[in-house]
Amino acid sequence: MCGIVGYIGDREVSPILLNGLEKLEYRGYDSAGVAVYNNTGMHVVKSKGRLSVLSELLHGGTDLPGTVGIGHTRWATHGAPSDINSHPQVSDGGKFAVVHNGIIENYLYLKNHLIKRGIHFVSDTDTEVVAQMLEYYHQGDVLDTILKVASKVEGSYALGIICEEHPDTIYAVRKDSPLIIGKGESENFIASDIPAILMHTRDIYRMNDGEVAVLSKNEVEFYNHDKEKIEKVTERIEWDVDAAEKGGYEHFMMKEMFEQPEAIRKTISPRIHDGKIVLDDIALTVEKIKDIDKIFIVACGTAYHVGVVGKYAFEKILRLPVEVDVASEFRYRDPIITDKSLVIIISQSGETADTLAALREAKKHGAYVLSIVNVVGSTIANESDDVLYTWAGPEIAVASTKAYSTQLAMMYMIVLYMAEQMQAVSTEELNQYIADLESLPDKVAQCLEDKETIQYFASKHFNAQDMYFIGRNVDYAASLEASLKLKEISYIHSEAYTGGELKHGPISLIEDNTLVIAICTYQRLFDKMMSNVKEVKARGAVVLGILTEDKVGVQTEADHAFFVPKIADFMLPSLSIIPLQLFAYYVASQKGCDIDKPRNLAKSVTVE
Repeated sequence: MCGIVGYIGDREVSPILLNGLEKLEYRGYDSAGVAVYNNTGMHVVKSKGRLSVLSELLHGGTDLPGTVGIGHTRWATHGAPSDINSHPQVSDGGKFAVVHNGIIENYLYLKNHLIKRGIHFVSDTDTEVVAQMLEYYHQGDVLDTILKVASKVEGSYALGIICEEHPDTIYAVRKDSPLIIGKGESENFIASDIPAILMHTRDIYRMNDGEVAVLSKNEVEFYNHDKEKIEKVTERIEWDVDAAEKGGYEHFMMKEMFEQPEAIRKTISPRIHDGKIVLDDIALTVEKIKDIDKIFIVACGTAYHVGVVGKYAFEKILRLPVEVDVASEFRYRDPIITDKSLVIIISQSGETADTLAALREAKKHGAYVLSIVNVVGSTIANESDDVLYTWAGPEIAVASTKAYSTQLAMMYMIVLYMAEQMQAVSTEELNQYIADLESLPDKVAQCLEDKETIQYFASKHFNAQDMYFIGRNVDYAASLEASLKLKEISYIHSEAYTGGELKHGPISLIEDNTLVIAICTYQRLFDKMMSNVKEVKARGAVVLGILTEDKVGVQTEADHAFFVPKIADFMLPSLSIIPLQLFAYYVASQKGCDIDKPRNLAKSVTVE
């Protein structure tokens, strides 16, 4: 959520800031602004609405000259979207301008403290408190001031700061919210995500919690909370800037759906050697695996749905009890965790606030933490006992597709790796599972080939007010994700239910022409799903069935059908989700929705 970009160097800063903010639009926002220092002082321009509004105010950046500046796209938390509440926020005397991602949890206490001392506030934001405190405590040394303010602020924050008294410097601070530094030739950058600066530099520093970066055009220095200088090494970004561009597709979401076969291949291929799963250099030993008595899978949103699939796979193959938790609930329900617990944390960004808090709760109780993330060097990756990277590349669309698919693939590999260590299945079974896993990219590609079938079906139903998804076992897990995809980009009300729960209440919602999407790939419960389909059809529903290809020609109760290839039962969600990702996309497209940037949503949720 929110986006930060900053630049110091010899080039005109405003066009660089606008371009960087454009690359961060996928994170979600409702307003934008910049602060630029030039020889006439500090100038702040900001506006509610799309970035194009700000760009028009600045005439593409030509109306605001200068070579030092910070920019921000805001997603409202404290205070409604407005010009005044937009960032940057400026201190009462105009000395400091601040951009901020995160939440200042004790801002009301701090704000009241400053108001009593005569400080005048103009916005409803928590961020303005930081700007006002910086000026209130400033004694001449900006680094000392920042460290003092950081010691008084509670919550999460990534901060970009410029001070009118030191116009040749940008300051950056980070705690529990991502921030990177880009190193260039006679220029340096700050950003909340790599795409914002990738066209300018591939060399970045990743900031850790509690660190302050001091940037001039020729130098970057890092300090800890004791003002001790820290030596850091740059990381080279190898993926190409084109990976963050649409590449001829109308939307990032469509591009990323069609990247899924290759993304899955990149996740699994390096980890299968001579028919065996090899999981990087993880420290999870055979002895530790055999000592595990319970598994927790903790995540949010789409990643949580990966965990639901994982539960079915772990319990079926390993016969170990598994609990799947929404991360925001995990630490508040007092979970029973011991040093024999394995906690699997899933997060695309590796910075999800709720998930990070759950990780720390698990560590507090002695659990072994294994994380599945996409971003190398992210906070969750750094704080885990072991980390497995999905290597999915950048995912720009807010609605996750290839992150979900690669996380599922990674989950299957963990299950099969542990199954071999525990000798939970026969060699023949294990070999067949691994063969199915290796076939997954091609089978996903096969599902994508028939997109016109789904597009046509979507054109007939995009005006629906309500839709329902049903399934059993892993098909129910896939239903959860399919329903989320539809509602988050098309704004159509949808729900997912287990097929057997219909008669316990939800079937009362079914009436003539209600669309029900029945995922019926799990063979063991196919007949029972057909009974559930009959139940909704008897009440007037129109049913789309997602079936395996061996059901072609078989008499079913569905009005329409889409067929996916056969594969191991617990891997079926990787295939059944593909037509339903496409369905959500085409429905949203027919309705004219902003597919890559749905309303009220952000890509990386870094506040609780």
